[in-house]
Amino acid sequence: MLSHLCLGTNDFPRAYAFYAALLGELGLTEKFHDPAQPWAGWMAQQAPRPLFVLTAPHDGLPATPGNGQMTAWLAASRAQVDRSYQVALALGAVCEGPPGLRPQYHANYYGAYFRDLDGNKLCVCCHAEE
Repeated sequence: MLSHLCLGTNDFPRAYAFYAALLGELGLTEKFHDPAQPWAGWMAQQAPRPLFVLTAPHDGLPATPGNGQMTAWLAASRAQVDRSYQVALALGAVCEGPPGLRPQYHANYYGAYFRDLDGNKLCVCCHAEE
């Protein structure tokens, strides 16, 4: 369904360190990294798409988070949700909802919510039974 997702940043080196650690915890592979552009991209090991891209806005204006927008990554387990959330907070993310079941979505939805260093809302979730 998705080809790629881009998030803008105002401090590429800081944001790159954040996403390299977070996405590494989720088992995603770095496809490219060019600080001169600046941009970097990650993908799942078993598929080239969708691709997550971190970049400075192409129009040269400051990156700003959208209201009502969120990027959510799929975790293989609830433990991986917990670990990813802890990695994000240790790197400076702000909690928007600690790890836990969200039965209002469905019986096995287990997710954690946080904002990255630029204020973008992120989620790591698992849909599987424990």
